[in-house]
Amino acid sequence: MITIANPIYDSIFKYLLEDERITRTLLSALLKKDVVKVEVRRHEYTNGSRNQISMFRIDFGAHIREADGNEKLVLIELQKTWLETETLRFRQYLGAQYANAENVPKENNHERFALPMVAVYLLGHRLGDIEEPVIYIDHKAYDYDGNEVSKGLPNGFVESLTHDSIFVQIPLLHGKVNNKLDKVLSIFDQSIRDEHNPHILHIDESKYSDDPEMMYMIHRLTAAAADAELRQDMNVEDEYFSALEDRDTAIMLRDKKLKEQDKQIKEQDDKLKEQDVKLKEKDDKLKEKDDKLKEKDDKLKEKDDKLKEKDDKLKEQDNKIAEQDHILATFIKMDLDRGKSIEDVARDTGLPIEKIKSLL
Repeated sequence: MITIANPIYDSIFKYLLEDERITRTLLSALLKKDVVKVEVRRHEYTNGSRNQISMFRIDFGAHIREADGNEKLVLIELQKTWLETETLRFRQYLGAQYANAENVPKENNHERFALPMVAVYLLGHRLGDIEEPVIYIDHKAYDYDGNEVSKGLPNGFVESLTHDSIFVQIPLLHGKVNNKLDKVLSIFDQSIRDEHNPHILHIDESKYSDDPEMMYMIHRLTAAAADAELRQDMNVEDEYFSALEDRDTAIMLRDKKLKEQDKQIKEQDDKLKEQDVKLKEKDDKLKEKDDKLKEKDDKLKEKDDKLKEKDDKLKEQDNKIAEQDHILATFIKMDLDRGKSIEDVARDTGLPIEKIKSLL
């Protein structure tokens, strides 16, 4: 058993991939192709925003030898992260590569096609319930009926606008070596991390004695474990993540408190809403009562109007009768003044003597 530096740390990962031979070994295993040359592109060692997440990104131009002996240049976008992060950050980096004019070669490229791209993600976290340590996402072409289209592909235009992806779930690397890729990725296996010192891994060198490329990689990691400056860099990363965890804990507690407050506010809003419903019901009942009272008042007013109308008619009739009685009394007086008796007047008018007397 020997001790090697833990390449999950950004500083060690950067140190490891500064060696082109190791980079070719890693990319050849991931791509399952012969990578004969690697060019680190501009802005090569880029860390994601340190106030949120550790995300390490390296852009390579990889010269790949195909089975027919021809070589082609492929852009490799390799991103490594310790912690779970939102996909938007990954998409932003990919978008930057699609928009980068340097990824459209000028020599022998009259069609102005962009370099084909492969995105590689080394993740320090699991992807949901996916159980495979490494998964490959290959784009394919299909017709309307779902039949795969192969004639004319690969096509420069299509490859300029699509890309393949490789996802490595580091937590699922548990020392199982079934192929070349498993062997290469075994140096990231966190199950062999030192119990007291996360900076180092304990690895069985004899398992790699027949593979010079792996022995070369292991020796470089052994040297990294003995490098004081790299050890200090790992300490800095630990301090950063400790502070990050403290901050995340504070945020989590704050979010929990805010969630509780939101719950209380919602409960209060529900109570107020319930009270509003009850008040509205009460208002509706009062309004209904007012409407009934108004209806009753309207009916009473209508009745009063009819009674007044009847009284007015009776009064009018009384006035007419009084007027007629006055005229009649006038004629009776005239007859009496001429010397007629009441009996004569009664006989002439047909009125009862009592009525004649009441008119006088």
